[in-house]
Amino acid sequence: MEVGNKKNGFFMSAGMVRDDRILPEVRWLAVLIIPFLVAAFILLYVWPNDTDKLFAWTIKPAMTPMMLAAAYFGGIYFFTRAVLAKRWHLVKLGFLPVTTFAALLGIATLLHWDRFNHSHISFFTWAALYFTTPFLVFAVWLRNRTTDPGTAESNEVIIPHVIRLFIGGIGVITLAVSLLLFLQPALMIRLWPWTLTPLTARVAGAMFALPGVVGLGIALEKRWSAARIILEAQAVSIVMILIATARAWSDFEQSNLSTWLFVGGLSFLLVALAALYSSIEIYRRNAVKRHSLSV
Repeated sequence: MEVGNKKNGFFMSAGMVRDDRILPEVRWLAVLIIPFLVAAFILLYVWPNDTDKLFAWTIKPAMTPMMLAAAYFGGIYFFTRAVLAKRWHLVKLGFLPVTTFAALLGIATLLHWDRFNHSHISFFTWAALYFTTPFLVFAVWLRNRTTDPGTAESNEVIIPHVIRLFIGGIGVITLAVSLLLFLQPALMIRLWPWTLTPLTARVAGAMFALPGVVGLGIALEKRWSAARIILEAQAVSIVMILIATARAWSDFEQSNLSTWLFVGGLSFLLVALAALYSSIEIYRRNAVKRHSLSV
């Protein structure tokens, strides 16, 4: 295959990206957010049974704080890559999902205000973050999005249409679960594989919204280079959730079908992500080598 020709569902483009710069405020916001994510991850993943003493509110059982910590771990990875990235389109798909996640957590905080420990420093940090972060992240996305010309990088791989439809379909399903958790917590509490409260059901809904919006974003974005980093962040989050599942297995109702749907669904997504990522990366590198030998 020559660069610039379509083959096997992939497309390598010789076009060069123009501008595509990352604005300073994007990097500064990422730098500001990362330490809070690191602190929250450590508190919730290392000491999930001590949230009554260490966190903004008491979260039980241990699976819920560890799942939230796993989302934070993916955020640490993503925002670190955003600080280091040289082009905006490489990280642009992560900002709207983070905006949605943070906005829903802010709304959940207002809806369940009485459940929080208002005298703890973690509460002040939590409230400050989720009452400001949705607006700040959306604002930097809105400003920086105009620097992306939408053109492909040199030696770009275009994600096949069928794969983008599949990822988008997964995103729609995940968003549906998110909406049910957030809008119908009583229903989902009865169905969920471990114990939830109305607050933790809505927090789980915010967590499911994040990959749901990611899936829709990838469905609308053809460039593999734009999808790669956010998919890496999703993969590390899933790994951390599966590890948390093993650690908190006693929290699960093992006779509940939803337990196996949860574990099986996450395992399938991780394997599918790994297969997609490795196949496209192998294809891309081989195409680059062939092109370099032909010039």
